[in-house]
Amino acid sequence: MTEGNFVDYIKIHAESGKGGGGSVHLHREKFITKGGPDGGDGGRGGHIIVRGDKNMWTLFHLKFKKHFRADHGGHGSASRSSGADGSDAVIPVPLGTIVRDADTDEILFEITEDQEEVILLPGGKGGLGNWNFKSSTNQTPRYAQPGIEGQEGWYRLELKLLADVGLVGFPNAGKSTLLSVITSAKPKIADYAFTTLKPNLGIVEYRDYQSFVMADIPGIIEGAAEGKGLGHRFLRHIERNSTLLFLVPADSDDIKKEYEILLNELKKHNPELLDKDKLLAISKSDMLDDELKEEIKQDLPEGIEALFISSVAQQGITELKDKLWKMLN
Repeated sequence: MTEGNFVDYIKIHAESGKGGGGSVHLHREKFITKGGPDGGDGGRGGHIIVRGDKNMWTLFHLKFKKHFRADHGGHGSASRSSGADGSDAVIPVPLGTIVRDADTDEILFEITEDQEEVILLPGGKGGLGNWNFKSSTNQTPRYAQPGIEGQEGWYRLELKLLADVGLVGFPNAGKSTLLSVITSAKPKIADYAFTTLKPNLGIVEYRDYQSFVMADIPGIIEGAAEGKGLGHRFLRHIERNSTLLFLVPADSDDIKKEYEILLNELKKHNPELLDKDKLLAISKSDMLDDELKEEIKQDLPEGIEALFISSVAQQGITELKDKLWKMLN
């Protein structure tokens, strides 16, 4: 999937179908000149349905089709025949999609299971035909109900990536390099901030054909929780990961301070993020000798396990996989 094809935020307009009208009809056939009312009911209008699809990773398919309209219900007819129901309009979305009302910003629901279906807008109910209104005092009603109008509105779809491990770090911490080494993902890699502008997902192959999903979330900068840089859009993806892997480069001026800033940004965005399992990896540590490593260990943050790794020199990668697998299971 190329970077341009990753879309995690889209606005759509949806309109459900109108119910069909009931029929006003009086039964007539040979030898029966004055049969009773037999007008059938109208069919219901089509629903607008949102359906989860585990094979999708992005909302890109909705980028050029933003209007969804379901069909109207058919009208009732003679011999108590009901009108056909209108066809539903189905909007397929990746798992982890949140649907919000675009006007009020309220979260309506969230899709997390494959083939899970939620009716975003129900279709209008069909009207009753005149045979429903027959009574002892009114034996030939010449009226029926019209169908109920459908509903419409603007909605925002937001995708929060479902991954097992989320990579958290400042731009340039080596997240894309780690992802390219540990998985088969091919993220864009260069030595400047914000090379990664879209989250990258990769599958980490583990022993005995097992695997887990890792997401490289674009670099956080100080103030991201307030929406600075690429702030909010990326922090939302971190909410979905069960384990957070913090990446701080070995050449950082102050590893402990850098970790605390990252932690603080997550806390400001959503304090519940701090309850997740956390692991700290010191990247680019092929430039360190044993003496330097011991020195760095003295100043590492407390309350989190730390590993020294190097993606380029493939140091500590197996140990990192083992550790993550253990945390996930």
